[in-house]
Amino acid sequence: MDCSRFADQFGPPPQSPPVPIDWAVVESWLGLRLPADYKAIASAYEPLDIGEYIWLHVPCAQAERFDYGTWIRQQHRWARISSRLVPPHEPPAFHPAARGLLAWGETRRSDLLFWNTAASDNPDEWPVVTFHADAVHAGVNPWRDFGTPLLDTLTALVHTGLDLPGGGSLGPLPASARRTAFLPDAHAWAPPAPVPRLVPEQVQREALTAGSGLDTLRLLVPPPDTPCLGDGSWDDLFAELGTSLPTEYVALMDLYGAGIWSNWLTFPAPLRPGATLAAYARERLGWYRDLRDQFPEYHPLPIWPEPGGFLPFASSIDGDSLGWLTDGEPDRWPLIVEPRHHEQGPPLAGTLTDLLLSWLRGQPAAREFPRLDPLDDPLEFIDFQPRTDTAYW
Repeated sequence: MDCSRFADQFGPPPQSPPVPIDWAVVESWLGLRLPADYKAIASAYEPLDIGEYIWLHVPCAQAERFDYGTWIRQQHRWARISSRLVPPHEPPAFHPAARGLLAWGETRRSDLLFWNTAASDNPDEWPVVTFHADAVHAGVNPWRDFGTPLLDTLTALVHTGLDLPGGGSLGPLPASARRTAFLPDAHAWAPPAPVPRLVPEQVQREALTAGSGLDTLRLLVPPPDTPCLGDGSWDDLFAELGTSLPTEYVALMDLYGAGIWSNWLTFPAPLRPGATLAAYARERLGWYRDLRDQFPEYHPLPIWPEPGGFLPFASSIDGDSLGWLTDGEPDRWPLIVEPRHHEQGPPLAGTLTDLLLSWLRGQPAAREFPRLDPLDDPLEFIDFQPRTDTAYW
């Protein structure tokens, strides 16, 4: 692999040893051969900051900062979802779909750079395509096919710049290339190891469309061997609250315990001595009470233990609270979301398990719950990370 043409324009490779790349492994994982010029640059230069504006990503990894495979999946999904917001409202195909776009870089303004793998059976001829993020905000089609392969595109970016959809241009840029500063400790990348399944995939896929209740939920999300609840008892918690709690919630917690669902919805340990669910609720409701006092029109809920008051039992990473309106018998309490970024909505229909199943299946749930794209595979997003201690909520 020869990178001399790139070196003539951007300078020689650094003296430090580059991150090792096993191209046979990378291409096997992708199911594609990659352009020879890209492989030559990546092998000699490592992850690059080109023209102080474009990041050329290479197969490497650095803990908590970058993983090549994860980056590709995330950028493809983000561009796919964003494409639905503007005409023609139909995203292009992305790898691993056959002949889909394949990401290789991004800019400091969140534009993405792809190869159009459908253009040729020869990867060295794949033209570069850009996704211009600002065009989405302007309501215009964000895609532009530059019509030239990687090195020709980089040359044009340095000398003349290239027009972007919706106006403006990418470049001209300085003819500079240096190691990406935010990956100082990058190391060799390896494909993700297969995740062992506690439930056969076919059984989980059937549970995506059929079944209800905890029996179905545990097929989609196998519960932990030892759920983390705290060392107290339900009877003590009920005495502290002055009421029992919905039977379904107790059964869910006995099965799963504290933890975070799909990296978004957190259930605290309800029986932690000195910091029970009652203490958790009092803390969150203290914040809500302050807001209600200042802005009652936006915070209309009564607060537990007021009659029919809101009693939270879970929270999202976005600051929403999920709880009950404590009106009548506990098993008839309606669920409601106290939103962080929306106006207050009405109580939710259905049970807590119904809500979790709808959300995890990618079906409409509460307005505040994150939604999947129509082309997302729900099994890739379904997850429960159990808490292993009760040191905090």
